[in-house]
Amino acid sequence: MQSLNVIPFQTRRAAKVLGALGLGLALSVSPLAFAPQMMTAQAQAVPPSFADLVEKFSPAVVDIQTSSIVAAEAGGEGMQVPPGSPFEKFFKDFNGDQPPPDQQMQRSEALGSGYIISADGYVVTNNHVIDGADDIEVQTFGGKNYKAKLVGRDTKTDVALLKIDAPEPLPFVSFGDSDKMRVGDWVVAMGNPLGQGFSVSAGIVSARGRELSGTYDDFLQTDAAINKGNSGGPLFNVNGEVIGMNTAILSPSGGSIGIGFSMASNVVSKVVDQLKQFGETRRGWLGVRIQDVSQDVADAMGLKEAKGALVTDVPDGPGKDAGIKSGDVILTFNGQDVKDSKELVRRVADAPIGNTVPVVVLREGKQVSLDVKLGRREDAESTAQPAADKSTKPAAPQTGELLGMTLQTVTDQMIQDLGLQPGDKGLVVMKVDVAAEAYDKGLREGDVIMEAGQQKVTSLKDLEARVKEAKDGGRKSILLLVRTQGDPRFVALSVE
Repeated sequence: MQSLNVIPFQTRRAAKVLGALGLGLALSVSPLAFAPQMMTAQAQAVPPSFADLVEKFSPAVVDIQTSSIVAAEAGGEGMQVPPGSPFEKFFKDFNGDQPPPDQQMQRSEALGSGYIISADGYVVTNNHVIDGADDIEVQTFGGKNYKAKLVGRDTKTDVALLKIDAPEPLPFVSFGDSDKMRVGDWVVAMGNPLGQGFSVSAGIVSARGRELSGTYDDFLQTDAAINKGNSGGPLFNVNGEVIGMNTAILSPSGGSIGIGFSMASNVVSKVVDQLKQFGETRRGWLGVRIQDVSQDVADAMGLKEAKGALVTDVPDGPGKDAGIKSGDVILTFNGQDVKDSKELVRRVADAPIGNTVPVVVLREGKQVSLDVKLGRREDAESTAQPAADKSTKPAAPQTGELLGMTLQTVTDQMIQDLGLQPGDKGLVVMKVDVAAEAYDKGLREGDVIMEAGQQKVTSLKDLEARVKEAKDGGRKSILLLVRTQGDPRFVALSVE
């Protein structure tokens, strides 16, 4: 069975020795920005033609060509002769004192797409289209070429903002509301596929809310044909509003098979606004680690519904200062209900830095209201966290079996190897029965159980007591806080 690859739509061209340009493929993909479209609640009729839409909005779609100087690949290009060949001296004399091909430099070119969003020349594209470029050139639909300046970029959403200067106002397009797009709505993709020049394809929204690999991913999936070179181009709704930015495809061969992804415009537009204003992103930061509340976790916690964001860890930061604790379930943020962890991450990122926002958490069955002054995520990511207190030492090692696992108390020697902080206590998983539920839930050798039933466990007796409490309380499962190489998560295991 052939594997499928997620591929960015950038056409990469490397200069050959004889001056010809060949097509290649970049295999990495980054989260990208999307342009939303406005939709009505009523079903749309099949349009007889997209010609009017294309004629009106295509002048704002541009081709983007970048170039950079890179090291030539070893043994790649140029005439090669074996050592000792009678032709060796001839080619050495012909090439002079140039270094061997693997040490030579060559110009690499790449092609992508973009779209103008203002009359004064702001252009949006994918970051991976211009990443590493020494020169960026934008060609308009009418064939005019402009040197572009990079205003700012965001690697997390794969969005880049460029600026070109033109003597006259430029045609431009506007963002729509991607949240109003429905599965089945018509969409039109424009761009420069495979370096062949301007092209249009039409299709429908196949799915919403797709994630590829990024924290802020919110992709629209479409069957409108998009290929390499379409990266950064716009995805329009039938009103001519940009509701997505074409970013990646799922394909076994690198060509379109009808599974393409465009970053939702409601993500892209917010990033573009910040890049335009600051030249960088400024996202809100709550300072907690979270996970979704699955149904088995909800059952273990005695919750009626599997919703909200479950806090797994609270390092130093805004959340800790406000009193948020591990095991809290965040129900609302800034007055809005929280459906899952993904939704909370986006809302926090969109919230203004330095603002104090109300947060409601569920703690031990009761709702607790807290006020959190948000920090800036970018600052937090660049700051090292302080080391934990080293004064406490783990208890003497004890070993036993419970819940299908062989467990041992944490020792000093294990702390560093297991990604824990000095003074951390818990039970190390030494072995997991492959037939046990714990194995199915992903527990493996080296995992550390830190809490059970939202209470700390430092010995096997602690865990046995928590399991007994769960059974006596009529619960079918118990919630464990597990760390894998330092990363926390909650796992619910049956106690029946």
